[in-house]
Amino acid sequence: MTAPTAVEPLPRGVLARRVGRQAGDWLPALLVFAAGIAAWQWIFSPLAGRFLLPKPSAIGTALWDNRHVLWTAGWFTFKEAVGGFAIGSGAGIAAALVLARWRRLGGAVMPYAIAANAVPIIAFAPIVNTLRGLTSVRPESLELMRSYAASEVDVFRRVRIPSALPFLFTGLKVATVLAMIGAIVGDYFGGSIQALGVQIENSISLFDFPLGWAAIVVASAFGLAFYVAIGIAERLATAWHPSQARRTE
Repeated sequence: MTAPTAVEPLPRGVLARRVGRQAGDWLPALLVFAAGIAAWQWIFSPLAGRFLLPKPSAIGTALWDNRHVLWTAGWFTFKEAVGGFAIGSGAGIAAALVLARWRRLGGAVMPYAIAANAVPIIAFAPIVNTLRGLTSVRPESLELMRSYAASEVDVFRRVRIPSALPFLFTGLKVATVLAMIGAIVGDYFGGSIQALGVQIENSISLFDFPLGWAAIVVASAFGLAFYVAIGIAERLATAWHPSQARRTE
């Protein structure tokens, strides 16, 4: 039996300095946000008019008064976005794996995928990013795997896929934003009355602009939560990657 390994504690003050540094990184963004809200409340909204650009205080009141309706509508549309994200990203990742395995096919299809990248379709970001990660493996790593007589599946599982994870998550984070936008825009064209996009459309058509903006705030909150969730998954899945190590230094 081996003796238990003692875990060395962090030096005194290291954790506090790390937390303080991270809080300091957020401080400029928070100051800019507060200044923007203040300018919106007392400068831009009076200039544009309360119908075109309601004050944040009016939007906050509408958000609180209609919180149950907006939460229900936001959750409904968020589930639509997650479904579209899963289908589109899954199809994109599968296509990237196929194109990386058969390089001639990838060379023939890749120009069209790049050209279509200007179209706001959720699947394209994971295709392009994942394919780039799968094909950007160091040649020395591939030669080492071949020297061990590794199969193509083992090469993908042990080398190509781990190397592609940072590229993959970059595409997935882009896809979270596109998924939420796509779900809301899709609601405009015959969506359920419970959907957030329909709530926004109805509020604007009835000139209830504070409620419409409150629905937009809810959509932004769900989109931000979606993005943060993918970011946390990235940190957990790529904790071994040097880029993650540099973030925590």
